[in-house]
Amino acid sequence: MGGDPILCLNIVGFPKCLPIEILSKILNGSASKVKEAGAIVIGGHSIQDNEPKFGLSVVGKVNPEFVYKNYGAKIGDKLVLTKKLGVGSIITAIKGEICSDQAYNEAVKYMTTLNKYAYEASKSVKVNACTDITGFSLMGHGYEMAYGSKVSLHFDKNKIPIIEECVEYVKDGFVPEGTYSNKRYLNGKVYCECEEWFEDILFEPQTSGGLLFAVGTECLDKFKENLDSKDVFYEVVGEVKELSNKYIYVK
Repeated sequence: MGGDPILCLNIVGFPKCLPIEILSKILNGSASKVKEAGAIVIGGHSIQDNEPKFGLSVVGKVNPEFVYKNYGAKIGDKLVLTKKLGVGSIITAIKGEICSDQAYNEAVKYMTTLNKYAYEASKSVKVNACTDITGFSLMGHGYEMAYGSKVSLHFDKNKIPIIEECVEYVKDGFVPEGTYSNKRYLNGKVYCECEEWFEDILFEPQTSGGLLFAVGTECLDKFKENLDSKDVFYEVVGEVKELSNKYIYVK
């Protein structure tokens, strides 16, 4: 991580049965975010498919001296998370046609917020490790950081931010299948002192999730100032400690 995008190609799979206007909205929405990220769309590839699919192939540049790696966290580092959790369960509720407008709008807000601004806020501080929180969940990507750094990550369950509207859906069983896959993979690696519904959110896949930074305590205040100046949501959710029986602790 730590690169800047330059060029993008659209990759589209689209069925005949859907109005072409839907595809136009998808492409226009993507183009607006590509522009916001500072890149341009130069073309793409499309095929007919039974299900609509869309993505981007991105070409960018990165200074090899300033690559952000998902390992390298040091004992004493503070953990900073830049988006709330809960998007996965809200998407599941949307598919189940029970999602409220408020929950929908909150999820869309986070999914359409670029991590560009959190990254820019971090440029002037020493980041020891960084990972995005996506399909493998906060616990899964946190485990990758802990394992690669040979440390344990200790999360304060009262500090982990969640989208309030998702709680009801999780309690009602609207949990993405990937949650259970993540739990199976991380069995024995994570220790949680929390209710089952909260644990489900911790292991839930996130779409366009935030960044998890490990930064030294001497840099924390400056980093928080930078995030505030760019109006980036964040929460200090834990700290890095010496490796013990588990790679992740949530208490």
